[in-house]
Amino acid sequence: MEDWSIEGIEKVQPVAIKQIQSIVLKKRVGHAYVIDGAKGTGKTKVMQFFVQLIFCENPTKNVPCETCRSCKRLKSTNHLNFTEIEPDGQFIKRGQIDELIQEMSKTAIETGRKIYVIHHADQLNASAANALLKFLEEPQSEITAILLTDKVHALIPTIRSRCLLLSLAAMPHSILKQKLIEGGITDSMASTVCKMTNQVEEAKLLAKDELFGLARKSVLKLVEASGKSIQDALMCIQADFGPLLKEKEQAEQALDLLLFAYRDIVAIKASPIAVCTYPDMIHYWKQVALHTTYEQLSKQLEMILHAKQNLHKNMNRTLMMEQLMLNLQEGFTFV
Repeated sequence: MEDWSIEGIEKVQPVAIKQIQSIVLKKRVGHAYVIDGAKGTGKTKVMQFFVQLIFCENPTKNVPCETCRSCKRLKSTNHLNFTEIEPDGQFIKRGQIDELIQEMSKTAIETGRKIYVIHHADQLNASAANALLKFLEEPQSEITAILLTDKVHALIPTIRSRCLLLSLAAMPHSILKQKLIEGGITDSMASTVCKMTNQVEEAKLLAKDELFGLARKSVLKLVEASGKSIQDALMCIQADFGPLLKEKEQAEQALDLLLFAYRDIVAIKASPIAVCTYPDMIHYWKQVALHTTYEQLSKQLEMILHAKQNLHKNMNRTLMMEQLMLNLQEGFTFV
């Protein structure tokens, strides 16, 4: 049975939920909507909130009660006026849309609005998209389409133009971090992975990935070594960065982590209570910030960004990192 619990979605997507509440409260439910958002932003939960609010018999403060007959039937996938379709393999096919249209065109057994949801709507094949477009071009007052996608621009323009777009924001870092901590991930690691992704499941995998853990540890060790001497920094690269520089993606990830470290120092210099990517390093960041100017930090950030650009060239990555450390030393004041 699909989980139809909508607890917490108002905090994750407050703007979209307020839009939906206004639409339903003013009795202006239209014939077609697109809910667009990256993976992990709560598209399905926003859709479920919308559908439940439309069907709910006893909404409280414009929120579905989740206990009335209609809400319970949705939870048990037993609501005759609600239909969902998913891709059949790689695509949503013409036959699926034809069957959907036939179902929507039947005389309703129950009174009230019919709602159909198309998951991964960007995977409609050409024939299916054309069939859906024709159906959307002849809207019926008591039928509503909700299309879910994380690639709204992959929908054909004529379908997009016939739908009201509900764009979802990235999950707030504070909420994502709390979910990770509740899942057993440390505060320091949760703070770091939140900078790498806003998707809960991806963040959980990243936090438990051994190579990512090594990258985080090695980058912080490198920053501390840089504060001692260039020799210590170069030795750190030789000793710890071999596995991190084998593949371009891994090297880019390591440079991102290094960039976040220097951004932490900038943030701490501006405000001692700043939220950091590496909260376990705040004491050290404060020491560095006291002895480093904004101009020096700005140059260091530019050097790291330049190194990221060099990854796309045919360069020896170990030599590139060593050169980066030499360049960073010019702006580093030892503490």
